[in-house]
Amino acid sequence: MATIRFTDTTTATPEQFIAGLTDFGPGRSDLFGNSADGYLKVHDQSPGHADVTEGSNGIWERLSYDWTDPHHIVLKTTESNLWGPGSGHEYTLTERPDGKTDIAVVVAREGMGLKGKALGLLLTVAGKNVLGKAFDKTLRAIERRG
Repeated sequence: MATIRFTDTTTATPEQFIAGLTDFGPGRSDLFGNSADGYLKVHDQSPGHADVTEGSNGIWERLSYDWTDPHHIVLKTTESNLWGPGSGHEYTLTERPDGKTDIAVVVAREGMGLKGKALGLLLTVAGKNVLGKAFDKTLRAIERRG
């Protein structure tokens, strides 16, 4: 299993980050480049929870979102064409005295099939750099939304 950890800092508040993370409307790819509108399907949504399929470029996963703890958000992969049980994302948000928010990210990937295992292996080598840059773009887009 590939487990990628990184941190980033944003001027967005935890509430603004969660609002961006849980905005499942059209244009989600403006915030999350790997979530194309054509793949996006919200199966269920309630306060603090969502069941969503998303993806892009032939890769998709169904995620169970839980943001009932606004400082520790958990996305568990429940179905995917590449990622198996144990895969998902976690975001731990820490507010700083200067008004910024530190976000610690953990991405877990258990590859399924040849393509999933190959991509999982690639993520163990380059995942922190690739996913870290993509997440930084997401944070800057959330900051622009305010």
